[in-house]
Amino acid sequence: METGKSSKLLLEKIVSGGQTGADRAALDWALAHGVACGGWCPQGRRAEDGPIDARYPLTETPSADYVQRTEWNVRDADATVIFSLAPSLSGGSRLTRELALRLGKPCLHLHPGVDAPALLVDFLRRHRVKVLNVAGPRASHEPDVYRYAQQVLDATGITGGQAAPSLPGERSNAGGDAA
Repeated sequence: METGKSSKLLLEKIVSGGQTGADRAALDWALAHGVACGGWCPQGRRAEDGPIDARYPLTETPSADYVQRTEWNVRDADATVIFSLAPSLSGGSRLTRELALRLGKPCLHLHPGVDAPALLVDFLRRHRVKVLNVAGPRASHEPDVYRYAQQVLDATGITGGQAAPSLPGERSNAGGDAA
């Protein structure tokens, strides 16, 4: 199956919660490839490695709880992709899938052993995704998930499209100040 290299796949925006691992991989990938990015993060810009760097244009939720930011990113995106190295989900990644199902949002779990780039391209086209939520395990649980997520995104041919409108309460990319 074609992975999208020959025909560009436009995404308006990638959102994530900014946690280490898959979340951070998606934000770094978007920043490096000219795809708008953002999303919700816990109050205090909380992540396992300390406060999330201001270069990531994330908006803090009213709560420091990870569940609220997870739900809000699922809610505000057209669809969610979950990257993991394990074939089954646990913890916050499993919660992300459950929230997507509960909210009626398309959700795709990608892991080694499947043709991830082709599956992602097909998923994005089939669901006409413009704003993609990216989730997955934190680095302390799956240290190599960052590299895996970036490799899959690189292989898709995704490019930045028209800028998506900001999420309610979200700062623009300009400045990147930490609230």
